[in-house]
Amino acid sequence: MSAAPAQPRSRTYRVLLAKPGLDGHDRGVHVIASALRDAGFEVIYTGLRQTPAAIVQAAVQEDVDAIGLSLLSGSHMTHFRQVLAAMAEQGLDDVLLFGGGIIPEADAEALRKLGVGRLFGPGTPMQDIVDYLNTEIPAKRGDALI
Repeated sequence: MSAAPAQPRSRTYRVLLAKPGLDGHDRGVHVIASALRDAGFEVIYTGLRQTPAAIVQAAVQEDVDAIGLSLLSGSHMTHFRQVLAAMAEQGLDDVLLFGGGIIPEADAEALRKLGVGRLFGPGTPMQDIVDYLNTEIPAKRGDALI
C-alpha cells in the first residue's frame, strides 16, 4: 500500500485530512494518511466529526498545501460547499481541496465545477493519489517543479 514520491519536490507538502460531519468510518482515511506519509508528505489528520470551520481553521494554523475530505455519509455536497466557503473567507485560494468516499459521478462533476479537485473512490490505488497531489499541489501553489 505504500506509495513512493512520483517526482522530486523542492519541499515537503503538507496535507490536512479530515472527516467532516457525523461520519464515523475512518479506516480509509488512516490508510491514505499512512500512504501519504510513506510517500514523503507531512500529514495532519484532524480526526472524526469536524466542522467545516474547524477544518479550515486547522488548515490555516498548519499552513497546509492541500485539504482532503473523507466522506461516506452522503453529506458530501453540503460539506464540500461549506469548506470551500470557509476557505474563500480565509483567502486559501492556493490550497487544493480534494476528497474521497462514496460520491456519485453527477455529484462529483457538480463539485468539480465549484472548484473541488479530484475525488477518489474506494479501491483507488494509493499511487494515483500520490501522483495527483504531486502534480496538483505545485500547479495550485504556482510552484516550479524540479
